[in-house]
Amino acid sequence: MVQQTCSGNRQDNIEKSIGYIRKCAEEGAELVVLQELHCGIYFCQAEDVNMFDLAETLPGPSYNIFSAVARELGIVLVTSLFEKRAEGLYHNTAVVFEKDGTEAGRYRKMHIPDDPAYYEKFYFTPGDLGFLPVSTSVGRLGVLICWDQWFPEAARLMATAGAELLIYPTAIGYESTDSADEKSRQHDAWKVSLRGHAIANGLHVISVNRAGTEADWTGVTNGIEFWGNSFVAGPQGEIIREAGQKEEACLVIEIDKGRTEKVRRIWPFFRDRRIDEYGDLTKRYRD
Repeated sequence: MVQQTCSGNRQDNIEKSIGYIRKCAEEGAELVVLQELHCGIYFCQAEDVNMFDLAETLPGPSYNIFSAVARELGIVLVTSLFEKRAEGLYHNTAVVFEKDGTEAGRYRKMHIPDDPAYYEKFYFTPGDLGFLPVSTSVGRLGVLICWDQWFPEAARLMATAGAELLIYPTAIGYESTDSADEKSRQHDAWKVSLRGHAIANGLHVISVNRAGTEADWTGVTNGIEFWGNSFVAGPQGEIIREAGQKEEACLVIEIDKGRTEKVRRIWPFFRDRRIDEYGDLTKRYRD
């Protein structure tokens, strides 16, 4: 897991990421996960048409750089890129590179928030690739992105499609005007939600978040303090490893995918699901 701060200097951000990726590989990592939109600032704090200039086609410059790093180090690499699909059509896209640098697959963020300081609907078109795991040499990766983490349906659909891990590149933090109590509630809810996905699906969950404070360049707010705390939860919701809140971190964790089978035998949620009674889940609301 690579948890880092980001600045407005794209090249510096990319070089920092690569430095941490190398460190992970040196420590034996076979899979490296980067945080959401790691090439630049979290530009969704305000609606600014100039920010679309940060997007690139895929393949494109950043894509090619991280492809080469995956190939050089012989790792599976999960990246998070601002995709320009066509004129006026943009996605928040995770690209997964195989150990030889080829693209193993991609996921376009499906749930798009529109909250104070998180104006993502202005920038991103909802994904259209579905909730399908990416098959790699280290397993089937259920890659989702940030706001997706609040939706149990997304985690369940990845799990029922055969995901062996749930992976969430993330950019979440405190909005400057929130009270201390509200900040605490939001932070705790984030961890509880992700641990719940691990428990309900019997899978390891990997959440990699940004760190540091990023200013609102418009001056409307005091910016966002990203809370870091990237972590891995096991299939029973146990915290296996967690990064600190403010500092950058490069953490290498050993994951035993075989625990999924063991846990699902004692907690057979998949066996007991009443799929014959869940049709109404496709409705917006049951009046």
